[in-house]
Amino acid sequence: MNRLLVRAGLCVAVLLGLLSCAQPRPSGEMRIATGGNGGVYFAYGQGLAKAVREHLPGLRPEVLETAASLDNLRRVSSGEAEMAFSLADSVALAVSGEPPFDSPQPVRTLARLYENYVHLVVAADTDIHSLADLRGHAVSTGAAGSGTEVIVERLLEVSGVDSGQGHVDRHQLDLDTSVRALKAGRVSAFFFSSGLPARAIRDLARTHPIRLVDLADQVGPMRDRYGELYSERSIPRSMYGLPATATIGVPNYLIVHRDMDEQLAYELTRLLFVARDELADAHREARRLNKRAAFSTYPAALHPGAVRYYRQARKP
Repeated sequence: MNRLLVRAGLCVAVLLGLLSCAQPRPSGEMRIATGGNGGVYFAYGQGLAKAVREHLPGLRPEVLETAASLDNLRRVSSGEAEMAFSLADSVALAVSGEPPFDSPQPVRTLARLYENYVHLVVAADTDIHSLADLRGHAVSTGAAGSGTEVIVERLLEVSGVDSGQGHVDRHQLDLDTSVRALKAGRVSAFFFSSGLPARAIRDLARTHPIRLVDLADQVGPMRDRYGELYSERSIPRSMYGLPATATIGVPNYLIVHRDMDEQLAYELTRLLFVARDELADAHREARRLNKRAAFSTYPAALHPGAVRYYRQARKP
């Protein structure tokens, strides 16, 4: 009997010890900075907010519609958002403090999510068949504060399209406004960097004759000037019912402030994988998340909470 009592006491002691060591569940605001309503960031963010509500009920998620990458980086850095999506090249500018940032920004990453594809969308009957053909045309180069704007600025620079005679008539429009402007003939073309498919472009292709312009010949110059974050990709016919088109790919990262609580960062990183199927219901790009590539967020550092998750995930 005495031995049984001792064993029972030990079990209770172990149980109490485990309970005392248990990490508190995260709580508080969880503002998720995304992008425009017609893009992948917004859809992915809606799915992420739903997963947070179901799996981390102490958090109060809110999806913020924003101008996307640069805007999102500023919001996380200033504390206006807890988590955000951003293109890798925009993140690189933030962590190094290069323009448009005036100093290194206090951001860290949780994961590499999927690849963005640069879309150059034109009306089907226009004479634009290459980047050089944009000269003299009204073109939406992306919303102010977007990652699209960064990429387009670089594209026009390395190609020399916007130098000399026949400048591009630039308009800083978000995706939904760009679509409406193209339909109305106020712009001849628009750029948008997005995962596949972008809902607004898919809907446009169903109702309006459009084409995608091949950008393959710009991949080499972009890599030579700006590094390995840029790669050649192809937008398949299945996305928009248009001919397969070669273009430029850029990775997407999920970012947080460097001072985020380590346990919270761990739980959010874990959530991406636990709820991946649920996130894929919000947008198919969530299926591309995988543990072998998610921790590769060059040149930005992973948050320590994310590092802890990936180390544990590698254990047999």
